[in-house]
Amino acid sequence: MRRSSHPPVPCDTVAARDAPRIDGPDRARTGSVSRVTVTIRPATPGDAEALARLAAVTFPLACPPSTTADAIAWFIAEQLSEVRFAEFLADPDRTILVAEPDRSTGAGIALAGSEEVAATGGLVGWSMLVATEGGVPADADAAASVTTRPAIELSKLYVHPVAHGAGIAGTLMVETLDAAADTGASVVWLGVNHENGRAIRFYEKQGFEVVGTKGFRLGDRIEHDHVLERALR
Repeated sequence: MRRSSHPPVPCDTVAARDAPRIDGPDRARTGSVSRVTVTIRPATPGDAEALARLAAVTFPLACPPSTTADAIAWFIAEQLSEVRFAEFLADPDRTILVAEPDRSTGAGIALAGSEEVAATGGLVGWSMLVATEGGVPADADAAASVTTRPAIELSKLYVHPVAHGAGIAGTLMVETLDAAADTGASVVWLGVNHENGRAIRFYEKQGFEVVGTKGFRLGDRIEHDHVLERALR
């Protein structure tokens, strides 16, 4: 396990309803949160239920405002259920990291002890990398835009809304990029809704740049994503 503390970054750039998506009911309470040191570790099979609960909280925040509640519920049920996470965790091509508050500090104890975080099994953030055969993005549009090989996808990176502003997104990103580099990939890429200016600015501050566009199906709609990439070495 790695205990990490990096300079705070605006976590709500990663998932905020009014600044639509990394992949995302009304905008959740964000408020003022003290900086929190977190432990980043690889997820285990025992985290599947907690991950599903956390994903159900974080995914809606990153959806475009036009996304219907039914479409969000469908995606969560189909792609972010406990069963799906159990499958993800058993897949050697996927790397899932989770963030937990450091209980050795007052801010960490307070966050870990909140009802909202207790409801997500103590997890306050998660990310998922997806490796594909030959390091070629599975999405055809992404493959045309991301030309360096091997490439790995940053499929998900979310922070619990009660922890927005606590510096967790930046810490999780640093550890996730390290994990991506450890796979031997040369670049990491992701898709983000083209309307989500805050998220795009966050990624650009982390060294990503827009290299193309792709579609993302959410219910019966096709959302339009920017494709961003970042060199790992």
